[in-house]
Formats: sequence, structure tokens, C-alpha cells
Amino acid sequence: MVTENAARPADRERLHLSVAEDLENRILSGNLPIGDRLPSESAIARDFNVSTRSVREAMQILETKGLVRRKHGERAMIVRDDVAEFLGTLATTVRQLFSSNPDYLVQLMDVRRMIEVEVIGALVARDNPITPEIDAAMTNLRNTANAGEFGKFTDCDAAFHRALVQSAGNDVMAVLYNNLYGLITDVIRVTSRVPIKSLDIACAEHEHLYDLIKNRDEAAAKQAIAAHINNSSTYLQVAIAKAQNKDTQE
Repeated sequence: MVTENAARPADRERLHLSVAEDLENRILSGNLPIGDRLPSESAIARDFNVSTRSVREAMQILETKGLVRRKHGERAMIVRDDVAEFLGTLATTVRQLFSSNPDYLVQLMDVRRMIEVEVIGALVARDNPITPEIDAAMTNLRNTANAGEFGKFTDCDAAFHRALVQSAGNDVMAVLYNNLYGLITDVIRVTSRVPIKSLDIACAEHEHLYDLIKNRDEAAAKQAIAAHINNSSTYLQVAIAKAQNKDTQE
């Protein structure tokens, strides 16, 4: 490896390219997993025996390629935006399947349950299980219930569940969930019309889940969210059956 001090001026200008290429290869090979943070710029500079300026220039290249994301005062995080694009294409394909066969929506609920139950474990492992995003979503849900705004409540319901997923710290899971979010919101709108349940009761169910997460009661929280989604799946099957019977009669 050519060091910064020993390099000729022309070579010195290309050192950041060498750093960027090496890190890119590690990211693409999986040696640096998605969601991990890179070492500090000073640590990388020591590893490659280059200046921190070269490291910053290398980070800019990686960020432009969608391989890392940087925030002021934090170490760069590996994100792989190319994976996000792939998941977006996958979600489009899934949407096409749903439009051709409503029964796939029931399978969507199975996927949703798998994701959200897993999310509970990630949240309770945090120093603070309730993030500002989750807190804000719960407040919005509570306010719409108190105001009796049924249509807005279903949107806030979906937003609360998305806040849970986005707060879990798994970028790939969040991207996948976000790509399915429109469908999940539509399902919540449909299923909310099947049971005879007041907004107060529906809000209380979410308040209970919120408290379980806040108190780090992982087992009870997982059970609560699984039951919640299972009920929604049952309501969805009832709604689909009613729609299919109506089509048959017509």
C-alpha cells in the first residue's frame, strides 16, 4: 500500500480512490454488513495510512454510490440503497399479485405479523424502547380517537405500526415495510369496518401495546401484536368473502 507521506503529489490525489474501492468491495461482499457503522474517519485513516481528508473524499464517493449514509457527528452507516431499489421492484411485483388475487392480502398479513413481532424484540432491547416517532404516532392516534375522526384514525393506526418498524434500527426491514405500507394502510381501512368496535376500544388496544413496549414486557407485547394482526387477518377474510359473494350474486 502506498502511504500518503511517501506518495508523489499525483498519487496522493488518488489515495482516496483506493480507500473508496477497498471499502466498496468489503460492503458489496458482505464483509461490512448493512446497518453497521464504519469506524471513525481517524481510525480509517490510520488503517490505510492516509489523511482524514482522503477518508472524507472516499466517504463522499461511497455516499454518492448509495453505499453509506452520513450524518453530522455520527460515523457513516452502511445502507446499500441499491438494495432499497431492488426491494422497491419486488414490492411492485407483489402489488401486481395482490391485484390479481385478493387472497394474497391474507398472506400480506402473515408477512406483516412476522415483521412486527420481530420488531418488538428489537425495540425492547433499546435503551429507550419508545422513540420520539413512536410517541408522536401514539399521540396522533389518541387525538383522532378523542375527536371521533374514523377516517383519519385508520391512517394514524397504520402510521403507528410503521413508526414501530422504523424505530427498530433495521434499514432493510424498514424499506420493505415502507414499500408495502400503502397496501397495509388499505387493509387497515377495510378491516376496521368489519368489527363493531368503537374508536376508544381500538385506541385502548394500541395504548396497551405501547405500554407493554415501554415497560419492556417482550413476551406480552409480542403476544398482543400477534393477536392484533391475527384479528385483522380474520376481519380481512370476512371482508373478502363478503365482496366475493356480492360479485357472485351480481
